[in-house]
Amino acid sequence: MTSEFNVAVHALVYLSHRGGTLSSEELAQNICTNAARVRKVLSKLKKAGLVETKEGADGGYLFDRDDGEVTLRQIGEALDCCFVSANWHSGDTDLPCLVASGMGKIMDDIYSELDECCKERLEKVTIHSIGQKIFGKRP
Repeated sequence: MTSEFNVAVHALVYLSHRGGTLSSEELAQNICTNAARVRKVLSKLKKAGLVETKEGADGGYLFDRDDGEVTLRQIGEALDCCFVSANWHSGDTDLPCLVASGMGKIMDDIYSELDECCKERLEKVTIHSIGQKIFGKRP
């Protein structure tokens, strides 16, 4: 998982809470990152239809969706996130030992299954449910 996912979720929860158009600078201040990073992440969310942008003096980003219907899985898919993976594999496919030559593929399959489990869980978490945890129950 990358920090882009965290930036995206934070931004959508804050946009939903504020209920209006916010600049990348204001979002960055709340997220505690820089505005360029916010713009990079939110451009992917815009492409996926999760946020809208507005030009002009009052421009910025707008979350104009039902926060109870936008899931963390959708956000992860918009960012092309892999939640469980390995950057290194033990063994070597060219070695004659079946353990050494087969372990990488077996572990990749396990990571893939775990990644799918994460996505299934994130499908049940919405922007609204995160807001409820922060602000308490709200209509």
